[in-house]
Amino acid sequence: MAADVILLRFKVSNETVQADFAEVVRSIEGFRIQEPGEFGPCDVLILEIGEDLEKDFQFATGVKASGIAGHIFLTAARTDPEILLGALKLGAEGFFAQPVNKEEVRNTLIRLVKEMGPATKSRAKKGKIIDVFGGKGGIGTTTVAVNLATSLVEMEGVQNVALVDINAPFGDTPLFLNIDPPIFDWLEVSKNVSRLDSTYLMSILCRHASGLYVLPSPTVPVEDPNIPKVMDTLMKLMRTMFDFIVVDSGQVVNETSRAILRLSDKVLLVTILNISSLINVKRFQSIFRKLGYPFEENVEVVVNRFNQKTSVSMAEAEETLNKKIYFAIPNDFRITMSAINQGKPLSVIAYGAEATTKMRGLASILSGKDEKRKKKAFFGLR
Repeated sequence: MAADVILLRFKVSNETVQADFAEVVRSIEGFRIQEPGEFGPCDVLILEIGEDLEKDFQFATGVKASGIAGHIFLTAARTDPEILLGALKLGAEGFFAQPVNKEEVRNTLIRLVKEMGPATKSRAKKGKIIDVFGGKGGIGTTTVAVNLATSLVEMEGVQNVALVDINAPFGDTPLFLNIDPPIFDWLEVSKNVSRLDSTYLMSILCRHASGLYVLPSPTVPVEDPNIPKVMDTLMKLMRTMFDFIVVDSGQVVNETSRAILRLSDKVLLVTILNISSLINVKRFQSIFRKLGYPFEENVEVVVNRFNQKTSVSMAEAEETLNKKIYFAIPNDFRITMSAINQGKPLSVIAYGAEATTKMRGLASILSGKDEKRKKKAFFGLR
């Protein structure tokens, strides 16, 4: 594909309207319409606003915030002030009334071509997958995954972050973030894999108040043998949409988690400083070596609930694992439990606490970026 081709995508339910738009787009040199299921962001999105204004504008806001569409144009059968005001608030490039005025659309898109130029067109991201495993249950693996993800949102230059929970049927990320029982999860994605592209995925992801996008695990056992292949496809797509994808993989290495391991840029083995947890981490290390992935240099050990008075010292842990400890998060049981019970990230419960600060430090190291300088009220709650 030529580098100067402008990629355009439709999210229009009215087939006649979409056909009219497509006719115009195909008449303009330099455009290519993305096919359903095609990966990657687009340069231009034409999005239809239907009867459910709140849902459609929420989706449009998410698309704009994620950066998966460089320019957004809205279209609707209605032209009442509520829709036009919503388009203005969104910052849409333009609004096309229905039925479509083909000459107006053509002139608008030709003008956009001249304004964009080759250097301004969007191109696919290469987001990083951070896979979080726990040495055993109950050591705070989900706490680390959730708060790492929300901390990454706070880093300078990070546009968007996703959190994926693969702990079916007992994933807890919605509880940790006080998300209402989600309508969609990754099992739903597997049922609609033929529709899987960035616009479809954005329409089903839960968007947390922090700006974090969440894909929960199903609440039923999953036995579909196609899930590992679907997960591979899903992760590759999410890489084109997000700067970071944090995966809460729990404590199990199965076909699904292995599909993610193959693609992971960094694997965090979470442990506490006791013998049973460290033995399990050693088992993970052995499993990874036998699998041939991930590479040793991409695997890091993170000590959670660190306390200087533990019976096993940091030095003894490093000797046991034959590996340097990558990072340690201090034990603060009261604040952590308060966050879990309220369904809020640590940054909301205790922004300046040592455990919260350390979590941001881990995010900074993994992202190579500093915390955003402009201190805004985090999640609108400080």
